[in-house]
Amino acid sequence: MSLLEAILMGVIQGLTEFLPVSSSGHLAIFKIIFHIETDTGILFDVLLHLGTLIAIFIVFYKDIFRMVMEGFSIIGDFFTNVKIFFRNIFSKEDQPYHKIIDNSYRKFVMLVIVSTIPTGIIGYAASDIVEEASTVLLVPGCCLVLTSVLLFVSDMVADGYKTPKNITYSNAFFIGICQGFTTLPGLSRSGTTITACLLSGFNRKFAVKYSFIMSIPAVLGAVVLELKDISKVSITASEAGYYAIGVLCAAVVGYICIKAMLVVVKNKKFKFFAIYCLLAGLVAIGGYFMI
Repeated sequence: MSLLEAILMGVIQGLTEFLPVSSSGHLAIFKIIFHIETDTGILFDVLLHLGTLIAIFIVFYKDIFRMVMEGFSIIGDFFTNVKIFFRNIFSKEDQPYHKIIDNSYRKFVMLVIVSTIPTGIIGYAASDIVEEASTVLLVPGCCLVLTSVLLFVSDMVADGYKTPKNITYSNAFFIGICQGFTTLPGLSRSGTTITACLLSGFNRKFAVKYSFIMSIPAVLGAVVLELKDISKVSITASEAGYYAIGVLCAAVVGYICIKAMLVVVKNKKFKFFAIYCLLAGLVAIGGYFMI
């Protein structure tokens, strides 16, 4: 893989991760058409996702910082309640327990955890299938067409009102299942999860925020799973440099696209991306049968 290819793939990742057109599908199509071999499996793809993860941290750093702090508080209150439980039993006291989920950010944390469970199970179970699917042009083509359908649906969904206070854990679990299937190349993660959020009645602005923040544990999990075998992968110093530049490009372009998506979802402008995904999917499907 050349430096130019690494930069182009970083730009593609940054553009397509947050715009609802599927980063994995575009990367798969790009590598197939131009016969790009990284010789490291999907490691570079995972690292590019890490780049866009950096963009999420920059845009939503206030929310993420608050969620991390509340997450530690949840753990602290849980162990405090355990202590109270045993004290009440052995000392025959009636000390009240601490309410663990007592604000919107704590509920947000729990919702993301619930969403992550089905995503992790599906992603881990289907990892080998996804890697194989990325080498066949027909798969991203069909998934892009499916993404197009989902985006058309999202623009037709009535505006919701739900914020963390009103969202149920079953809503979060459903959205996590949807995110799990977006490991398939061509099925847009942001497009699918935002559509799932809107169908669940989320406020449009919060749907974008939830979609992007809920991706953090999923992406980190994928990075950990891929990097655990890093010692088995042979990477030259120049390749490592190319990878780093690709990740940086993904982060910068991703930051710009997150800002754009906040406007796109609010104004119901998904139809333009839906048309693009439909055309790109049909071209990919046609290419599969012509190559």
